[in-house]
Amino acid sequence: MLGQSTGVEADDSIGPDAERIAEPFDPDDIDVITRSMTVDLLLSRTKSGMINLQPDFQRRWGVWDLRRQSRLIESLLLRIPLPVIYAAEDDDERWEIVDGIQRLSTIARFIDSEIVSSDGLVLSGLEYLHEQEGRRFYQLSQKLQLRLRETELVIHLIRKGTPAAVKFNIFARINTGGVALSPQELRHAITPGKARFVLEGWADLPSFKLATDYSVRTIRMDDRELILRFLAFFVLGLDAYRQPDMDGFLIGAMKAINVTSDADLDVARSRFEAAMICAREVFGVDAFRKRFGFGLPRQPINKAVFEALSVKLARLTDEQLEVLGHRGALVREEFVALCNDRLFETAISQGTGDLRKVRLRFNAVDQMIERVLSDA
Repeated sequence: MLGQSTGVEADDSIGPDAERIAEPFDPDDIDVITRSMTVDLLLSRTKSGMINLQPDFQRRWGVWDLRRQSRLIESLLLRIPLPVIYAAEDDDERWEIVDGIQRLSTIARFIDSEIVSSDGLVLSGLEYLHEQEGRRFYQLSQKLQLRLRETELVIHLIRKGTPAAVKFNIFARINTGGVALSPQELRHAITPGKARFVLEGWADLPSFKLATDYSVRTIRMDDRELILRFLAFFVLGLDAYRQPDMDGFLIGAMKAINVTSDADLDVARSRFEAAMICAREVFGVDAFRKRFGFGLPRQPINKAVFEALSVKLARLTDEQLEVLGHRGALVREEFVALCNDRLFETAISQGTGDLRKVRLRFNAVDQMIERVLSDA
């Protein structure tokens, strides 16, 4: 089914397994503390960079509309307790907010909008405090300003040293309220390092945007997840995927990217761009989408197809990619036949994180491309 906010087909390679721990871990490795902090102190930490809201703030801003933001402020003014905030501590003791970024961003936008580089919030659509309608923070009475600043919020903080896979598992279990974070937003939050910037930069490549027909929206990081899936299988290889744990595999890939040299990443990016250009040339606006016949409605981007096809194309030489471009009609016919194969269709649609299905779709796409290349 189509994820309406992203342009990418919903994928079940995570599914209930997000709450399953693939490998045993020592409970003593988990260090979780609960702290109560005033809004003033939280904003001070944010302003100093010890709580970092900015990297994804602009991409994710708009998940809450003006009315919802205003009513959160109204709840604070009415002394209504807010849900707890969940955060993970990195090696430098900075906090990565995993559940609560919209709440903290809204509070910052209202009290000190410079923290989030945004226009100040004007209260609108209040349910009870109608006399505060249309006001900014500085227009509130001193008593109400102080009430907001001294409001205490509860934070569950997972300390540094807790294994990343366990952090992901914990956050997946509690990530149920409000606008839940996507799996890629979770991975991003618990895996600091240059991988974040690599994924963001590659997702902005014109070749990627054109190959996906500009249909993958950035707001829930589905574009970055597609890039990460490519890099995971291209850099680590298919043989590195040894158990049905797509989340663990992708987290491991982010860690691998963090320690990969810039020169090697430049080579990988060059092959990725070549793959994107070829995919667009061969499939047009149907690239990385299921296709069961010609003339049928277009399907959304399929993550499993993107993995297998992008990696295969990236491993071809420029000469082979040129041959595929000349034989585009044959590639499309072969791909339609492949999508109508029951086993392959299941491998890209149901339980896509299953080890056998991952290998099946990669091998099937590999064989399809090789048949076209060897066609006399």
